[in-house]
Amino acid sequence: MPLSDEDVRQILRIIDSSPLREIRVETDGFTLHVVKDASGPQRPESAPPPEPPEPAPPPMPTRRAEPATIAAPMLGMFYAADGPSEQPFVQVGSRVSEDTTVCIIEVMKMMNSVPAGVSGTIVEVCAENAALVQEGEALFRVDPS
Repeated sequence: MPLSDEDVRQILRIIDSSPLREIRVETDGFTLHVVKDASGPQRPESAPPPEPPEPAPPPMPTRRAEPATIAAPMLGMFYAADGPSEQPFVQVGSRVSEDTTVCIIEVMKMMNSVPAGVSGTIVEVCAENAALVQEGEALFRVDPS
């Protein structure tokens, strides 16, 4: 049997005038739970609506590590492969470790292997094959992740 508005008012009047501190009335589709403050009769307040959950903070942008630079250790001719018909030692997308040979620099007919010196993935080839490079010039960029 559903309760009418007048039924609810009547229940609240009874609670206000009685020594009862708490009462719960439940019927089909309706629940009334009233708790009186010990300091005296008070009109029950409806339960405050639940607070919406705080929105999750926006995800922090993942900060990618700056690419590392593999620089020319000396002045000379940059070669990406062992020979003109050979595949390059590395190319964009190649995984390298610190001791991976990434190129050769020719100085006075001496071929000098250049190790990566860093682990990661090649993201850029900065020097042109068979071009003169200066000491400290960027040869490759490597994503260390």
